[in-house]
Amino acid sequence: METRKFKDLTIRDAFMFAAVMSDPEICRRVLELALGIPISEVHIQTEKTMAYHSEYHGVRLDVYAADADRTRFNVEMQVTLQKFLPKRSRYYHDQIDMDALLAGDSYENLPDTYVIFICDFDPFGDGLYRYSTGMVCEETGKSVSDGVKTVYLNAHGRNRDGIPEELLQFLDYVKNTGRTEGISTTDPFVRHLQDSIDKIKQNRGMEERYMLLEEMMRNEKREGNTEGKQEFLLTALESKFSVPSELKEKIMSETDIEKLNLWFQLSLKVSSLEEFEQNM
Repeated sequence: METRKFKDLTIRDAFMFAAVMSDPEICRRVLELALGIPISEVHIQTEKTMAYHSEYHGVRLDVYAADADRTRFNVEMQVTLQKFLPKRSRYYHDQIDMDALLAGDSYENLPDTYVIFICDFDPFGDGLYRYSTGMVCEETGKSVSDGVKTVYLNAHGRNRDGIPEELLQFLDYVKNTGRTEGISTTDPFVRHLQDSIDKIKQNRGMEERYMLLEEMMRNEKREGNTEGKQEFLLTALESKFSVPSELKEKIMSETDIEKLNLWFQLSLKVSSLEEFEQNM
C-alpha cells in the first residue's frame, strides 16, 4: 500500500486524528458533540499504551482523556469496517478500568467510562448517525447504572431527524474532507478543526515524526524483527531527548514486538521523556 503524503492526511488518518485531538478544547468539543452532554476541562493523552502483561493483548488508545470528575473518555477513529467492534469496545472498557482503579480501592471508586468510535462506515447498518449502547436489565428493560457506555458515530448516516446540526456538520466533515473539493461549511467548529490541521501540516517537526513512523512500518513489513524496532524506537526518542542508559537497556531488552510498536507510536506523541516513561 502506497504511503500517504503528510500534506494529504485528513482527520480520518490515525496520526492526524491524534495530533488534532491533543488540543484540549477540540477534544472537549468532540466529546460534547458525541455524548450530547456538557464536558468540563479535560486532560488528554494521545496514543495511550496499555499493556499490563506480556502474555496478554495490549492496546493503544487513540485519544484517552479524563475530566475533573475523573470520568474517562476513549475516542477512536475507525476507517475500516470492523466486524467485532462491540467486543473491541468491551476490551477497551476493561483496560480503562484496570488503569483507573488502584490496588485496594473500592469498586465504588471506579469512574464512569465512555468509549467513542467515530466511524467512516455504518457499524450496524441501520442508517443512524449515532448508536449508544449500555447495560440493560432484560427482565425490566431498565438501564443498569454501571457507568459504562459506548457511542458509535456514523459519518455515513441517512436519517438526520433529531440529530443536532453541529454533530451533523462534524460527521459530514469526517466523511467529506479529502474526498470533495474544499470545505464549504460555515460551521465555526469545523472551520477551526480544518485550520488546526492546516497548522499541523506546516509543522516540520510533526512531518518528521510522521515520516519516521511510516519508515518504521515499512521496515516492519520488510524485516519483522525486534532489533529493527528497538533501533527505530531509540532513534525516535533520541531525536527529541537525551535517553539515559537505563531506559536504553530496557528498550533493547524488550522482545515483545507488539509492545515495541506501541512504545514507538507513543514516542512520536510525547512532549517529554517523563511522559513517555509514565505511559510505557
